[in-house]
Amino acid sequence: MPTFSDRFIRIVRILVESFPKLLVQCLKITIPLTVLSFFFGLILALILALVQVAEIKGLKQFARFYVWIFRGTPLMLQLFIIFYGLPSFGIYFNGFVAAVIAFSLNLAAYNSEIIRSAIQAVPIGQSEAGYMIGLNYFQVMSRIVLPQAARIAFPPLFSSLIGMTKDTSLASSITVIEMMSVAKRIAAVYYEPFWMYMETGFIYLMICTILTKLQSDFEKGLEWKQPEEVKAVMEAAEADNRAHKFRWRAK
Repeated sequence: MPTFSDRFIRIVRILVESFPKLLVQCLKITIPLTVLSFFFGLILALILALVQVAEIKGLKQFARFYVWIFRGTPLMLQLFIIFYGLPSFGIYFNGFVAAVIAFSLNLAAYNSEIIRSAIQAVPIGQSEAGYMIGLNYFQVMSRIVLPQAARIAFPPLFSSLIGMTKDTSLASSITVIEMMSVAKRIAAVYYEPFWMYMETGFIYLMICTILTKLQSDFEKGLEWKQPEEVKAVMEAAEADNRAHKFRWRAK
């Protein structure tokens, strides 16, 4: 009968041997799947947001319908329809491409709402000032509105990237051999599912921790820093104001 120390040594050996396999699959599939899905989803989200903000008749209703469909149905269902359902109409994709398409379409629905609300959060006076100096709609959006909206939208968009990193595990359901698939295979060989899934979760946790740190650093870089000259003038004005109040009270 194996002792506790024998079992402990066996688990450690399994974890050590499996870690490189999981990490390699993470670098080969999980990270590229995340990056590609987020990139294409962000482009589509920007288009959907701009269509809604511009109040383009017909296209706005289509964008709202698109968002309604993809936010109202499970991501797993969308994966199955694209990978297993579309072949009924003669449309075939391999697992990785189908996952990129499904994740991108799903992300676009959520991120378009983030971008739309960020654009609408920019004061209308900013746009009006641009039109007053002779800029057209596209110049106002690209030079005035979108740069300010980007600061507002950045935190929730980056959070959706972190969420997408974890959601890539769903790709294993359509034959994509990503990190979760490898973990399942190793667990089936050694009959240690708990420790294998804990190790896989640890890798996901480390990736998301790194992304969270990057988000924090980027947000600090996006903060508006008051020029030293302006800061000095404001501090001098504040000091003069305090001195004036002191003299008034003394009287």
